[in-house]
This record gives sequence, structure tokens and C-alpha cells, in this order.
Amino acid sequence: MAVGLLDRRLLFVTGKGGVGKTTVAAALALLAVGEGRRTLVCEVDAKGDLASAYEAGPLAFEARELQPGLFAMAMDTEASLREYLAVQLKLPRLSRLGAMARTFDFLANAAPGIKEILTVGKLAWEVRRGRYDLVVVDAAASGHILGQLRAPQAINELLSVGLVREQTGWMLELLGDPATTGVVVVAAPEEMPVTETLELVEELATTGVGLAAVVVNRVLPELFGRAEEEVFDRLGEPPASAALAGAVGHRVAPVLDAARLAVRLRRTRAGHLVRLRQGLAERPGPCPPVLYVPELFSRSHGRRATHQVAESLGAEIS
Repeated sequence: MAVGLLDRRLLFVTGKGGVGKTTVAAALALLAVGEGRRTLVCEVDAKGDLASAYEAGPLAFEARELQPGLFAMAMDTEASLREYLAVQLKLPRLSRLGAMARTFDFLANAAPGIKEILTVGKLAWEVRRGRYDLVVVDAAASGHILGQLRAPQAINELLSVGLVREQTGWMLELLGDPATTGVVVVAAPEEMPVTETLELVEELATTGVGLAAVVVNRVLPELFGRAEEEVFDRLGEPPASAALAGAVGHRVAPVLDAARLAVRLRRTRAGHLVRLRQGLAERPGPCPPVLYVPELFSRSHGRRATHQVAESLGAEIS
């Protein structure tokens, strides 16, 4: 990698719903903190569950330190607007926007991109003012991230002059710098997630924001080879099966069937990984790094699982 993944200042983590993007975002933030980087992780989707990844209480717009060097927040576009008015226009921070909020809602409906620019603008502002070494975004799912990343350019083209256009100017520079900003796409080794990942990667080229990496989550290990399959087949024959059942004291057919299923599932997923790597290699420009996170075989999605994912990512990045 010309630029190390965690050497950037702003990382958007996205992917198809259900592939584990929140866990990966939380793990990347933990990994960065472990390397001595003061890190902010932000939850953009109101339906997200970033707090559970750290087993922390509900998150708010004001960043909260969860552990030394790790800060977390949840996006709130109205609060972002209040902050923008206070910082850029020197207006006092009002507890409620009143008539201005209604005007904002009208503008947001009339001019697509207003709410998105408040989200992206807040994140870019945190990078610009330099309070954190890295900002990790648990971004919107793959179906919505493109609109957010395109928002600064859309506003820039809509307005010819003025303060807002000036703001989108520096945002575009920050977002378009591959050494500063990147997108991490999380996928699973399954047909639909791989298809959506390749489509998203192609569309990202239209946003001006670079692809930093693809993380493949829940990769199954190679538990059995073809030689073991032959053993399964022989043990499944009546004489051998009966003898083995007598030796162990219970039926062995379900165990052998489960082993065969594990082999088939691993090889099917391996085929999807081949298609993903080929698709990434065929796109214009350098092929992004592909990082693999193993299946944890656990129903827990709390802090322990987040640390395990962080360790796996750390081994892949190093």
C-alpha cells in the first residue's frame, strides 16, 4: 500500500447491510488507538449499533471518550447545523433552531444534498481542525454512501459564490486526497455481498473519494481437504459407520454430514472470493488491498468480538 490504511486521516467504512461494517469500523478505531493514534469513531446511521461494539452507553453528537485515546459520537444533522452556524457564521448555539429549522427542512427537500453535506462536513471539519489523528466513520450502507460522498460536489455545482461554496471547496480537496481520505468496503464471501461490493467500487470512482481497502468478513477456514473427504465417504458406508458408532457410543452420520457441509460451504465461499479479487483486479488503477477477517463462530458482537476483529485486521495490515 502506497499509503498505510491507518495513516489516512478519514476513513468511511461501508458495505451491504449485515456484513459487519459496524464491527469493522469499531475494530479499525481500536486498532488505531492501539498504535497511538487519537481516534474519533462516528456512527452515521441512526439505526446503527456502534455502542454495542464497545459495550458502551448510548452515543450522542458530543464525542465521548470511551477509553484513553478513543472517542465516539453519533451524527445528528440538526446539531451539526447548529455547530456550523456557531463556527462559520459566529451565531450563538441555540438549543432549538425554531423557524430556521423549518427553513432548513424546506431547503433540504428542495435541494438534495443539504443534509448529506452537514454529515460529511462535520466529519471533514473534525479532520481539518486536527483534534484527532484519525476519524473512522461507521458510514451509511452501500445503497446510501454514494449520495453522502457526492454531496460536496453537488452543492459546489449548485452554488457559484458564497460561504457555502467556499466550504465545499476545502471539503472536496480533503475528500479527494487519497493520502487523507479513503473508503473501506466491507463484504462477506457470499454472492450478493460480493456483487454489491463490485458495483459500489465501480460507482466510487464517480465520487472522487479513493478506495482504501476491501475487508472480507466471516471467512471460513479450510478445515478439511480432499483426502479427508474420501475418509468421510468411506466412513459413511454401512460397515464402517456401524463400527465407528459402536466405538464412540453414538451415531456418527450427522457428524460426517456436517463435515461434508463445512467443506462445500468453504469451497462455495472461496469461489465468491475469487470473483471478488478478479473484479477488483480488472478495475482501472491499482488494485486495493483485500483484508480477511475469519468467522468468529460466536453469537457475541460485543467488545470481545471487536477486539478479535481488530487483532485479525492488525495481522492483515502489518
